[in-house]
This record gives sequence, structure tokens and C-alpha cells, in this order.
Amino acid sequence: MSSAMLRCTANTSRPLSLISRSTLRSSSRATPAAPCATVRQQCAASSHAISNPTLANIEKRWESMPPQEQANLWMALRDRMKSNWNELTLQERKAAYWIAFGPHGPRAMPPPGEGWKVFWYTMAGLGVSFAFFVAIKAVAGGDPPTMTKEWQEATNEYLKGQNTEPITGVSSEGYKGPGMVQSKSGKKD
Repeated sequence: MSSAMLRCTANTSRPLSLISRSTLRSSSRATPAAPCATVRQQCAASSHAISNPTLANIEKRWESMPPQEQANLWMALRDRMKSNWNELTLQERKAAYWIAFGPHGPRAMPPPGEGWKVFWYTMAGLGVSFAFFVAIKAVAGGDPPTMTKEWQEATNEYLKGQNTEPITGVSSEGYKGPGMVQSKSGKKD
């Protein structure tokens, strides 16, 4: 164990985790002076409780806090949570839970009246769609000639002549279905 790790474990009275040991080893190989400062900062950050005024009414103040202050508070709480959780104060536990799972950001409750707003915008969209449908139907001509009953009966005869679908379709023995006939009108107007 390096002297930096011994100092940190002596200050916090807990052994370093496997990840922090491997991080210290890899960082000590790269730059020998950096681990001492990093370890001291981590030990100092995790050994001091966050002040109660900082955590007081965090539920009400969180949304109005600047993003940098939110990030700093969350990082401080995260560093505190890396140590023994029995050492966390009640305020720190409540703040950490509220920041992680509280109704803010994407979990915030929708503003009042948003349901009605969605409903009316949906109705407006449906109304515009219906208006387009009616306008297109009014401009379009009548049914195409292929939608007459005579044309569809002629299509059935053509399919029988071509022996199309001989097992279950129009050309099969004893077929009783309508085939291609779907129109009820006798002649196109």
C-alpha cells in the first residue's frame, strides 16, 4: 500500500475499496504527486458533514438554485454517500433521497390545466383533419369505374378463366364466396 493510501485509511478509519485502490495505483504510475492531493481531497470531502443551512428546505429551493450550485451540492452529497452511511446526518439522507428521486426535472408534476390543453389541441387536430377529409371528398370525383358491380363480376370471370387460386379462391371447385364483388350498386351513376 502506498503512503497516500495509508494516510487516507488512517483518516477515515475504513479501508479503501478495490476500485479506489486500483485508481490510486494507476494514477500514481502516471503522476506521482497527484495522488496525494486527490486522496486528501477525497478524504476531507467525505469526512465533513454538509451544513444544515445548505440542506434546509432543499425541496423548495432546488428548482431555483443555479445549475452549478445544484451540481456542487449533489457532488458533495455523492462524496458523503461514498463513506459509511451511518455517518450521514438525517438532513443529508433526506436531501440525497429528494435530489435523486424527488418530483423535479423530468419527474415534476405537470402544470395545472395541462390535461385540458392537450385535450383541446387534440380536438383541434382532429377537426383540421376532418376538414381536410371533407374538402378532398368534395373536390374529388365520384367512384372509379372499377368500383361498379359489373366490373367486379367481370373480374371474377377473368380470374376463373386464368385459374387463379385454384385451391381456395374463385377458381376452386364449389366456390360460393363473393370473389371480387364488394359494391352493392347495380350501375355507376
